[in-house]
Amino acid sequence: MSRTNFETLLEAGCHFGHLKRKWNPAMAPYIFMERNGIHIIDLHKTVGMIDQAAEALKQIAKSGKKILFVATKKQAKQAVADKASSVNMPYVNERWAGGMLTNFPTIRKAVKKMANIDKMTQDGTFSNLSKREMLQISRQRAKLEKNLGSIADLTRLPSALFVVDVMKEHIAVAEANRLGIPVFAIVDTNSNPDNIDFVIPANDDASKSVEVILGACCQAIAEGLEERKAERVDMDAAGEGEDNEEAAEAPKRRRAPKAEAPAEEAPAAE
Repeated sequence: MSRTNFETLLEAGCHFGHLKRKWNPAMAPYIFMERNGIHIIDLHKTVGMIDQAAEALKQIAKSGKKILFVATKKQAKQAVADKASSVNMPYVNERWAGGMLTNFPTIRKAVKKMANIDKMTQDGTFSNLSKREMLQISRQRAKLEKNLGSIADLTRLPSALFVVDVMKEHIAVAEANRLGIPVFAIVDTNSNPDNIDFVIPANDDASKSVEVILGACCQAIAEGLEERKAERVDMDAAGEGEDNEEAAEAPKRRRAPKAEAPAEEAPAAE
């Protein structure tokens, strides 16, 4: 059974690509046709590729690993915050700090600094500071919270990245590629799918489109988490209490198989 269907994606506007003159020829296999100078994405392929991505995400969640969601564009920020939070996954929706993956220990230090400020507030140290120092520290805490608050629980590198708009988040994609972390992404017709392991060809500008796809993927993650929970209950009942992180094998990094190009010649770039 599919995670979504043609009609749902059509209603959400997932089929609208970019202007023909802005296209990336590498997206030709996922383009159905051109209408009024705009590329139309083949939603039949999108349905299948959402299913592939969702199944892989489910296995990662089932193995007890983290998926980091990344979307800093206005149309996707809230959807990513809501959906990722609903499955207890970390997300970045303000600004991608360069080195967030490749220089992860430094990022962790910044998160610890935030925790230390909180500790100062609780143990009374904070109230002994001058007004100026208190203001400076409060501002620093607010800035850290805004940029890193949503990844405060990410104690180790994520096992996968889910990206909305690979052009805007190209630094995040490059860092994941460098570290061999698989990338799942909503890829529009103006983007390059070559560095993405699980391509979901769809409109990455419409908030409804992003919400529908994120919803299908996060539902799969929720199922993976439930199955993991059920397995742990069974293990406890059998007296095996040990939590085995690798109980379910997470999918290995791979490039998404290229969809075949349509029989008609793909529209040429202007």
